[in-house]
Amino acid sequence: MSKEKQVYLNEDIRAREVRCIGDDGEAYGIISRDEALDIANKAGLDLVLISADAKPPVCKVMDYGKFRYQQEKKLKEARKKQKTIDIKEIKLSVKIAQNDINYKMKHARNFLEEGKYVRFRVFLRGREMGSPELGVELLNNVFEEIKDIGDKDKEPKFEGRYVNMLVTPKKS
Repeated sequence: MSKEKQVYLNEDIRAREVRCIGDDGEAYGIISRDEALDIANKAGLDLVLISADAKPPVCKVMDYGKFRYQQEKKLKEARKKQKTIDIKEIKLSVKIAQNDINYKMKHARNFLEEGKYVRFRVFLRGREMGSPELGVELLNNVFEEIKDIGDKDKEPKFEGRYVNMLVTPKKS
């Protein structure tokens, strides 16, 4: 929670008058900061500045430690439910032999069956830079061999010295 904005508690609140809300949702109305602190202390809770921009600022009486704990728990739960995407990269060259392509296609098939994305990269050396369409043609031929288990996410694209293509597993 280091990226979140500064939270003002109890004596850190500088406003003279605040609109106070109780822990149970009860509205105390507009009262002085000292009265609000007394209410919070009697309840054994904290006075937390909720909205500093409002006129007058809005404060709530709550157990701040418990509130932070619940926020952390929600963030952890959200992180657990996130799906991470693994991208495996397979490098090729324009002058690659067919048996090397078959060997790399075997690995690509395994990756796609495991649900991973596969990025194919064709590195263009020297004079190969003059005809990047050879790399595009190679990637299209490669895709023909694995189109039964994968979908093209992006068409082969020339980027710098590479021609890249991203293949995703087919939706079942």
